[in-house]
Amino acid sequence: MNYTVGDFAIQLKNAALARKKEITTPYANIKKSIAKVLIKEGFLDSVKEETVDDKKRLVVTLRYQRRKPAITDVSLVSKPSLRVYIGAAEIGSKQGRASLAILSTNGGIMTGYSAMKKKLGGELLFKIW
Repeated sequence: MNYTVGDFAIQLKNAALARKKEITTPYANIKKSIAKVLIKEGFLDSVKEETVDDKKRLVVTLRYQRRKPAITDVSLVSKPSLRVYIGAAEIGSKQGRASLAILSTNGGIMTGYSAMKKKLGGELLFKIW
């Protein structure tokens, strides 16, 4: 059994630690949504869809600032064996100061800050910093 969100987050972390410029991963709508949020927050440069042998793939380009990766670490919170759901009032205490929480809400994938502004709760997928 694969956990696509967790696999994607760890792929990003490992690529940043290995100083890779881009990664290629099988296509999933949730991965594309997460990548768009991370582009908006400054962790990634771009995401592209491409088709190879009738299979869709995502090509994600990582962002570097002065030769240091923008992604330092990733912490998975919600797992297939234990899903973590939080309300809008709890997001500030669960997010932390240095990290950025990524949530899956009924309004789509968004950061903890934007979920607090819209007063939405949801599944806390992972934290990234």
